[in-house]
Amino acid sequence: MEQNLATWLLPIAGLIVGIAIGYLLSRNSAPNSTQHQVDELQERLDTYQSEVVTHFNTTANLLRKLTASHQDIQNHLSEGADKLALDEQTRQRLLTALHSQESHTTRERLDSPAFTEPPKDYAPKSDDTPGTLHENFGLKKH
Repeated sequence: MEQNLATWLLPIAGLIVGIAIGYLLSRNSAPNSTQHQVDELQERLDTYQSEVVTHFNTTANLLRKLTASHQDIQNHLSEGADKLALDEQTRQRLLTALHSQESHTTRERLDSPAFTEPPKDYAPKSDDTPGTLHENFGLKKH
């Protein structure tokens, strides 16, 4: 009987000890893995945010340069019209065309559209024709 009890007791004790050791190992290794994933995701987020800030700073600098270049071109064209025009009438026409083109492009962007009626979701009809819901719509008269 004692040998029978030892035969059952030893495997059961080993199973309990194995479960306890497995539980402790999994508990200790899981937080490290999870913490490593969190750290990796945080690093990726920080890198992404840094790239976004760099992108928008570069875009702002390029737009600033573009605006300055546009002003330089306008000044160059004005100076060229002053220097190269043969007479005062030609000079005034060139300067007027240059400045009217500037204000024309600005005005186009600021004007609201002339047609403000929203689009219709049906076909308009005249008063003497029946609508599509009329009982005689589409029937030929004999």
